[in-house]
Amino acid sequence: MSKKDSSMEVQKQEAAPAEEMERTRSRRRFVPRSDIYETDGEIIVVADVPGASDKTVDITLEKNILSINAFVEPVRSGGYTLAYAEYDEGDYERSFQLSDEIDREKIEATVSNGVLRLRLPKARAARTRKISVREK
Repeated sequence: MSKKDSSMEVQKQEAAPAEEMERTRSRRRFVPRSDIYETDGEIIVVADVPGASDKTVDITLEKNILSINAFVEPVRSGGYTLAYAEYDEGDYERSFQLSDEIDREKIEATVSNGVLRLRLPKARAARTRKISVREK
């Protein structure tokens, strides 16, 4: 997907910037790793949000910014004290800037087993179409 033709602008980030806004939760924020697939008719975004569910994921579209927020509650094992951890818990935040090629009314989102899938259909005018050539 070339930058000129892209329907979304993506910037790679590992952790969300801390100074952008005030937060009511004092938890670490992560930028979920995402894969983006494009077909003639749609763009699919697959994002890792381990520990999130349909009740804890919030997706908003304001102006041309699609924002993903996933809130994950810490998992505590009863009767055990954590001695060592390699997995860091926190919330997830990521935003994508959409072009006018996306049909905003038909965006769909599902989450299953910590994987968020966004389906962003392209507007009819933005879809690739075959133009027939006739002999004159």
